Amino acid sequence: MEARPPLEGRVAVVTGATGGIGSAVCRGLASAGARVVAGFRRNEPAARLLIETLPGSNHAAIPADVTDSAALGRLAEEVSARYGAVDLLVNSVGRTRFVPHTDLSALDDDLIDEIFRTNWRGPFATIRALKDLLAKSGDALVVNVSSVAGVTGVGSNVAYCASKAALNAMTISLARALAPAIRVVSVSPGVVETEFIKGLDESWRREQMSRTPLGRLASPEEVADAVVAAATTLRCSTGCIIPVDGGRPLS
Repeated sequence: MEARPPLEGRVAVVTGATGGIGSAVCRGLASAGARVVAGFRRNEPAARLLIETLPGSNHAAIPADVTDSAALGRLAEEVSARYGAVDLLVNSVGRTRFVPHTDLSALDDDLIDEIFRTNWRGPFATIRALKDLLAKSGDALVVNVSSVAGVTGVGSNVAYCASKAALNAMTISLARALAPAIRVVSVSPGVVETEFIKGLDESWRREQMSRTPLGRLASPEEVADAVVAAATTLRCSTGCIIPVDGGRPLS
């Protein structure tokens, strides 16, 4: 008898689903049997194309602007009407811009607010909006996609590093507050080989690889594998930061 997929029948909501990491997470979860809700902010055609290509059935593309709490309330209503509960939430939305850490003036207030609004308040507001649906699962998991920058303080700018450190702290706090019905973990990649990263200067990419003990960047699929592992095999884990960084903090 063929083994059942480990997430068969489970409902997974993924924000930032059209991004490089988000789309890989959607594919990984669908391949494991989940019904996937691909949350998007603006690019509805990309989200609909994504769900059409996922294995399995009963997927959906639903607007999910994480900076708009009212929009997240509408997301919760639509997911509730369609599925009744949520078993897995993956917060993979992220915002940044390269600003040298020494150039404090270039890191203006508007950019700082935008980064924290998206990278910290967004995941918190999404968890808040879906908390009751997650609680209905009885065995729910939230995965926050963080970054090694939140640990090392080395990243695209100072505010980005701080926002990811804050996301990790939120993971720990909510893992305590929402237990035992809802587990909360962070998956923490280093530089990930997305199309955005592939489009940057090649010498910069080589430098990032040389600073990583494994000598390469993580793929989006490897980040997705960590999310699937948290949902399927690491079932006694909560409040932890799972690295997918090639050993970057060791260098």
